[in-house]
Amino acid sequence: MEDHIEEHAGPPPARQRPRRRAAKRIAVVVVVVAIIAVAALAATGTLPRKGSASAAGGGNGSATGLAPVTRQDLSAQTEVNATLGYQGSYTVINQDQGTYTRLPSAGQVITPGQVLYQVNGSPVVLLRGSTPAYRSLSEGTYAPDMTGADVAELNADLVTLGYATRSQIPAGSDEFTWQTGQAVERLQARLGVEQTGTLALGQVVFLPAAVRVTAVPAAEGAPAQPGQPALTGTSTTRAVTVALDAAQQSLVKVGDKVIITLPDNQATPGVISSVGKVATTPQGGGAPTISVQVIPTDPAAAGSLDQAAVEVTITTGTAQNALVVPVDALLALTGGGYAVEVAGPAGAHHLVPVTLGLFDDASGLVQVSGPGLSAGQQVVVPAL
Repeated sequence: MEDHIEEHAGPPPARQRPRRRAAKRIAVVVVVVAIIAVAALAATGTLPRKGSASAAGGGNGSATGLAPVTRQDLSAQTEVNATLGYQGSYTVINQDQGTYTRLPSAGQVITPGQVLYQVNGSPVVLLRGSTPAYRSLSEGTYAPDMTGADVAELNADLVTLGYATRSQIPAGSDEFTWQTGQAVERLQARLGVEQTGTLALGQVVFLPAAVRVTAVPAAEGAPAQPGQPALTGTSTTRAVTVALDAAQQSLVKVGDKVIITLPDNQATPGVISSVGKVATTPQGGGAPTISVQVIPTDPAAAGSLDQAAVEVTITTGTAQNALVVPVDALLALTGGGYAVEVAGPAGAHHLVPVTLGLFDDASGLVQVSGPGLSAGQQVVVPAL
């Protein structure tokens, strides 16, 4: 994982973008000078050049050119490897007894109100909810006889699916009322089963959303035993998972915009939806990481890819109206630090020590500050 920065004006629309790796190209000057030349530089602060400034020979004898010092906004970014797949992971536990007579296939999408599978020819229905089914649901002598989070989920589903109205089952109701039983009978009529108004344990499965089947460990004709997994799946929401270096956790937050580079080099925007709080160490060792999840802004751009390797570019810092020069203009000084060679009038050049800020490797720019350095000046760079 390497850090770089790019010009940033919000995530661009999907476009062709070549993969890249951040590389801070810094021209290193190997200084071999005579004592008299050092003395002259110390005395005048200038570097005499032969020939024109636009094609002068550098101190190492290579051809050089000139580039302007400018001001613009920059964004520091980190490019990391990630995996494109689907959000959420679910295991459907069978609670019925008998024989599997119908099972879904991998890749099939089942929405709330539809049949997940069948046991002894009886359908097991998917409903939306986060509380697992753990008991039979039926009307008691009084409404308060059957209450709870599972009943609240059932009531909400019956209204959403059109088997009851909001006036019949008020929003937030967690009581299994006479109206609930009537709505269950309407559901059972649609499924073609006996209309009892009661949902026995094993007849419904609650999951947070529609499920995309990923594997079916059970087999048609095999015994269906309570407590055994019937199938596994995910949600239908596209998501990209990043194993981010835990040291960079503070650099990202929910809502941050990113760029996802797909296997075909197409770039598409995304938004960070969650940032893990607990670090884990990868198998085989390495730096601890946290899980960061990204939701593509345009899910259709990801196609049907699943568990595909992608790259995510995360913005980790910005600089407004920064003074910038080409990265190739940097000279690494033998005593440490960096400088740029500013071209003055009449071909006179002088070195200006600079402090480095953000890097934009995509356009080859770096933020700098130094005494007397300003936009509009020209700095020496290697010739193309």
